[in-house]
Amino acid sequence: MNAEADARAAAQDTSAQDTSAKDVSAKATVKDDDRGHVFHSWSAQELIDPLAVAGAEGSYFWDYDGNRFLDFSSALVYTNIGYQHPKVAAAIAEQAGKLCTVAPGFAVDVRSEAARLIAERTPGDLDKIFFTNAGAEAVENAVRMARVHTGRAKVLSAYRSYHGATSTAINLTGDARRFGNDSATAGVVHFWGPFAYRSPFYAATPAEECERALRHLEDTIVFEGPQSIAAIILETVGGAPGVLVHPDGYLAGVRELCDRFGIVFILDEIMVGFGRTGKWFASEHWDVTPDLICFAKGVTSGYVPLGGVAISAEIAGTFARRPYPGGLTYSGHVLACAAAVATINVMEEEGVVEQSARTGTELLGPGLAALAERHPSVGEVRGLGTFWALELVRDERTREPLVPYNASGAENAPMAEFGAALKKGGLWPLLAGNRIHVAPPCNVSAQDVAKGLRIIDEALSVADAHTV
Repeated sequence: MNAEADARAAAQDTSAQDTSAKDVSAKATVKDDDRGHVFHSWSAQELIDPLAVAGAEGSYFWDYDGNRFLDFSSALVYTNIGYQHPKVAAAIAEQAGKLCTVAPGFAVDVRSEAARLIAERTPGDLDKIFFTNAGAEAVENAVRMARVHTGRAKVLSAYRSYHGATSTAINLTGDARRFGNDSATAGVVHFWGPFAYRSPFYAATPAEECERALRHLEDTIVFEGPQSIAAIILETVGGAPGVLVHPDGYLAGVRELCDRFGIVFILDEIMVGFGRTGKWFASEHWDVTPDLICFAKGVTSGYVPLGGVAISAEIAGTFARRPYPGGLTYSGHVLACAAAVATINVMEEEGVVEQSARTGTELLGPGLAALAERHPSVGEVRGLGTFWALELVRDERTREPLVPYNASGAENAPMAEFGAALKKGGLWPLLAGNRIHVAPPCNVSAQDVAKGLRIIDEALSVADAHTV
């Protein structure tokens, strides 16, 4: 028996060595091909070293060296049901076996069902769905619809915003990623939205911030000429600019301004739709119905790219007998629609939206607030559901950011050190500016939330070392 056991152990050791050798070889191939041929977005190509990912499941992914990371970024805030959910993977495979693709002009069962399921969850009468391939295209088409519907050209968007990287979307974007792309000819006018922690209006309370922000927006409309403004676009909760939760009354106030001046109100729910804030759509938190909703990301949990625009009856009516001047080769791609149907059904069956809400109120909200009490580098905690941010500062009193706006290189060293500490602890973060965005999958377990909070707690000591 001992000889047999020794033989089995030796065979297992040999198998492990073979697997290890294969992993090393696979990693080298992946890295070499990536460095040789992949051109990465938002990056200086020679200054990056992308991690080679070998697999993923649930709230985790891992590399070829066996390092597992708890993903508190949900990829780019889109794996709302985690990685590799078996029901969604099976639905994509089943659809591939039945019909991989068909032109967008045909009526197809899975496309029709996806549109119906989405429309059943949008607010008000936003019952028509125009499918795109991703979020930026949704923004492009929402703006086009607004311009054709009104016969006007200008679009207003907030400085603290991100709407995508295509031509119109990047000009609408307010953050620094716009700088290298801003043509100043896109008909975009930026304004300041509310942000009580760093108020541009010197407000003392959220209510005062809301009132002054709305007055500023009204002044902007008046001085730009209401008759020239097609739309106002806002992220329902500001994602990339820092999980900015609008004060109560603000979105309703914008809705009133749009109604008064005949302006189309577009809400960008690309990052926050489909359970991210504990509601199907974040606008439900404030009972506000826009004219158009842009969605993407969570609608398929990112398994197959899909985006779209949910359209009100009035705007849809504009194109009842007038052709819409736009379209996409892969609009409503059947594999993506199959992923959307399966994702929405999984979220219903497993109570993922409700779980996201509970995780926010019972775990992430209190847990992050406790970290703020312990760490002088945490200036503010804000968020909803499974979408939160810690604003990191050098000085709690003055609220000086831990790193300057749009910092890079040596100026960004404190955030780079903080990020390295998180990864060393086994957590993959989403860092933006002087913030960590906490966005695990909407169905993240309580145990993984607790683990993630412990890792962040330990890593914050690195940020604390840079405070005054």
